Amino acid sequence: MPSFLTSPQIAPILLLIGSNIFMTFAWYGHLKFKSTPLLIAIVAAWGIAFIEYCLAVPANRIGHAVYSTAELKTMQEVITLVVFIAFSALFLREELSWNHFVGFALIAGGAAVVFLGK
Repeated sequence: MPSFLTSPQIAPILLLIGSNIFMTFAWYGHLKFKSTPLLIAIVAAWGIAFIEYCLAVPANRIGHAVYSTAELKTMQEVITLVVFIAFSALFLREELSWNHFVGFALIAGGAAVVFLGK
């Protein structure tokens, strides 16, 4: 594996991307299977969320060497939005309209402010 992928600057981003993919499926994947009993959906989501935690915790531990907690949380939120957009369109086949994208862009703009002066 290339060393830049394990660097404290890059590894947390990659781990957070992976973690957010799993968490998005844990939180929203069951919506595609509405006939599944709720208890089964909850247990399945817990199992998926466990994998998410196995990626998120190391991401934050490694990343805290170079990023503040606020920066890590901000990265996580922006990654969540990007993953959610892809998930919503590709897995749930839901359309996002202009107001969704404007709202997400405003959130991303606010997130950028966290990194000003770094």
